[in-house]
Amino acid sequence: MRKLLFGLLLAITGVVSACGQGEPANNVSPAGNDSFVLVKGGNFINTHSNYYGKSVTIPDFYMGKYEVSQQEWIEVMGGNPSEYKSNKQPVETISWYDAIEYCNARSEKEGLAAFYNIDKNTIDPNNKSEQDHVKWIVTVNEGANGYRLPTEAEWEYAAGGGQFSQNYIYSGSNRADDVAWYWRNAGDKLLSGTWNWPIIENNHNQTKSIGLKKPNELGLYDMSGNVREWCWNWYGDESMDNTGGSYRVVKGGGWIGDITNDEPSFRGKFEANGYGPDQGFRVIRGTS
Repeated sequence: MRKLLFGLLLAITGVVSACGQGEPANNVSPAGNDSFVLVKGGNFINTHSNYYGKSVTIPDFYMGKYEVSQQEWIEVMGGNPSEYKSNKQPVETISWYDAIEYCNARSEKEGLAAFYNIDKNTIDPNNKSEQDHVKWIVTVNEGANGYRLPTEAEWEYAAGGGQFSQNYIYSGSNRADDVAWYWRNAGDKLLSGTWNWPIIENNHNQTKSIGLKKPNELGLYDMSGNVREWCWNWYGDESMDNTGGSYRVVKGGGWIGDITNDEPSFRGKFEANGYGPDQGFRVIRGTS
């Protein structure tokens, strides 16, 4: 299974180591597309955030209500790489590079300006990973109106409820089972005890259809659990500057991992060429 073992090791690491308010009335989607919500910018008011109390201001942006589904992926990219196939389940087994290509392809399909420049012929000198043998150079087209991955700060701001935050531990609740699919509840029955892969496998755990759990304060679903979501940043680089590193940031936890991974403040990492059946993404767009 494609890089599954590495994904499981990351999930194991995560194990060791009130309801949503609905969508605010001013969350108007771009061009009448009701699968996006407007995330009004500002400073972090959720005290659980890594950015709370810091001089970090997030601009307005549109974010997908849901993780990118397999149906959406197929409509843009053709095939379906997912391990657990269903049009309404999130696409998974997706690398960071796959997600970048999807963003550009969807932008072009919808007549938007592609946000990323992708150079597949030059090795990125900023990529320090010993496992990533792809190492494309990816830069941004500032001001382009196409789809892109959120930065870690943008993702965490939205997951924490933005300016509507109720200061929840998870995205939309203080109770993980209200909002998240994770290793205990993502199978035939509710599991107890300690994390154990054979038990999870025998319980037929897998991804779930998008939007079945409660949304967070902004009307965003599955920001905790289901699949881990790629962000733009290098791990440890919280900007858009692309200064380099060995891993890209993943956020939100997934159906394999523990509830600690589902906290918006949890900082996950994965090599950009890595993929597994709990690895997906969602897209955002600017407001101009």
